[in-house]
Amino acid sequence: MSMKGIDTNEKKIQEILTRGVEEIFVEEDLKNKLLSGKQLRIKLGIDPTSPFIHLGRAVTLRKLKAFQDLGHQIVLIIGDYTAKIGDPSDKLEKRPMLTDKDIKTNLKKYLEQIAFVLNMKKVEVRYNSAWLKKMSIFEIGELLECFTVQQMSKRRNFKERLDAGNDIFMVEFMYPALQGYDSVVVKADVEIGGFDQLFNLKAGRTVQKRYGQTQQDIITLQMLEGTDGRKMSSSWGNIISIIDTPEDMFGKIMALKDELILKYFLLATEIDLQEIKNIKEKLEKGENPIVFKKMLAQEIITLYHNKNKAMRAQENWEAIFSKKEIPEDVPEFVVKEGEQLIDIFVKEKIVSSKGDFRRLVDEGAVTNLSTDTKIKDPNTKITEGVYRIGKKRFCKIIIK
Repeated sequence: MSMKGIDTNEKKIQEILTRGVEEIFVEEDLKNKLLSGKQLRIKLGIDPTSPFIHLGRAVTLRKLKAFQDLGHQIVLIIGDYTAKIGDPSDKLEKRPMLTDKDIKTNLKKYLEQIAFVLNMKKVEVRYNSAWLKKMSIFEIGELLECFTVQQMSKRRNFKERLDAGNDIFMVEFMYPALQGYDSVVVKADVEIGGFDQLFNLKAGRTVQKRYGQTQQDIITLQMLEGTDGRKMSSSWGNIISIIDTPEDMFGKIMALKDELILKYFLLATEIDLQEIKNIKEKLEKGENPIVFKKMLAQEIITLYHNKNKAMRAQENWEAIFSKKEIPEDVPEFVVKEGEQLIDIFVKEKIVSSKGDFRRLVDEGAVTNLSTDTKIKDPNTKITEGVYRIGKKRFCKIIIK
């Protein structure tokens, strides 16, 4: 522990630099800073593009918590201005520009949700509209001189769009520059983001250098897949929100693909790394994955609710399955991602017709038991799980 109250414990620092980390730029520099005992300013930018913080977004928050626990200053940039443009990272088409009303709605409970992870009394919260909306056209021009069109055109998703003959709007080129300018304003020592954010985070270094500041170090984190195995995204509806009810959380976690168990332990819990290694060995020896999914659900629900609610959620889940008396020989159907439930059920003769399926849905008689979710829309896209149709029909859907 340093004189300033900054924890310089090497084991804790090593875990910060490795757990769930995709890339560090520049690692040796950051490690030396952390060992020096100096309080660092750790920046995270969040654009309020949806009202929920899901477990994928919470990966970066949990990394911020690790820094906060060592005594470093967390600087949270709420991108109420940049959200209007939309981050083009990992997008093959332009993201729709959000309105002030959208942003206000999404922001309403954002900080409340972040408080599930961080001690907000010690977090510096800044809104980038405070400086970006005041910039003159001359100042914006000066900022944009940090980058060339050629640099931007080499960005992977921009290049793919150009190669495909799709449009790229000038405003999208501005996004990395504006995010980089945020780093200048708050004098960031470190910036954290998902690995799809690397271009934007490095832009912060470029802008800081242009404005005569020490360049921030960068940590990019691994991506957490959603309930369908794709990147967790609100727009795809495959999220586990940190404000989901304990019962919803438990059901969604139990429906996860088995191969995601270890990654969820690593990125979405605070369980010891040695314990994760032990779980890996047990899974490799053939122990039942459902045992570890229950353990995973317990860990995650306890983080965002409490231990008692986690236990009750497990009891409820187990009761649902036992009461419904799911037969052991449930027929299994392997389907393609993106297909509609109604089409699969008719094709596989689970129901007699589309009209029959719609009637069952209207009666509330179709349920995904794995997530304890009643199907309310007959055109719902397929998700994995055990389905009950009526009282006595069951099937298991697997997405390949």
